Amino acid sequence: MPATHTRRRRFLALTASALLAGLALPTATASPAAATTTAYDDTYYADAIGKTGTALKDSLHTIISDQTTISYSAVWNALKVTDQDPNNSNNVKLLYSGISRSKSLNGGNTGNWNREHVWAQSHGDFGTSAGPGTDLHHLRPEDVQVNSIRGNKDFDNGGSSFTNSGGSLTDSNSFEPRDAVKGDVARMILYMAVRYEGDDSWPDLEPNDAVTNGSVPYMGRLSVLKQWNDEDPPDSFEERRNEVIYDSYQGNRNPFIDHPEWVESIW
Repeated sequence: MPATHTRRRRFLALTASALLAGLALPTATASPAAATTTAYDDTYYADAIGKTGTALKDSLHTIISDQTTISYSAVWNALKVTDQDPNNSNNVKLLYSGISRSKSLNGGNTGNWNREHVWAQSHGDFGTSAGPGTDLHHLRPEDVQVNSIRGNKDFDNGGSSFTNSGGSLTDSNSFEPRDAVKGDVARMILYMAVRYEGDDSWPDLEPNDAVTNGSVPYMGRLSVLKQWNDEDPPDSFEERRNEVIYDSYQGNRNPFIDHPEWVESIW
């Protein structure tokens, strides 16, 4: 057989092997989180740019601690603006359930929505006083019963569905939000850990890898929150919310919405 035919057969065999090997490759994992905006890097975040680890966390703490606080009663009307349903201006979008509900149905009865502390207020016992108890960066509207089911559980994967869950799951000691807001939850928890460091009469809030934190000022599970931050990057709803809180209410930002890659840099 001519040498040219032999070389051609060998080339085709190698090409087929390469294609088969490619088909056997595992599914690609989520890409690392990347900046969603650099609009504030030369101004708001100027002192943090270029830093990593503890130095970055300390710098961000100083930046975002310059904050206007609001009362707990004022949170009602604020949430009607920050969490307005983009498809229906008369409604708010509920965090865990994903339900669109009338802004007027805020309260404590079945069928109402109330003020959910994503960093459970019992984890540090900060209550509803102006400060961590009223910080809009982690307060979200949620169905009264769904809020009760979440309670003060730490966040983790796994569990069972429940009424109006919207895809969220729960078990005896943890809560898993629906996929569309997993990253939102992670970035809210980690914002709280940077904003409240125990130097302004409030508890030093920190993430850890436990799901049995009870009343101590910790929230888990950190390894899962980091995974959620990568898998569910900030969307337009979350970015708009960050802008509204910054422009109209508190004057501070959640840095992990602007720079989700900073989560990995710090933790």
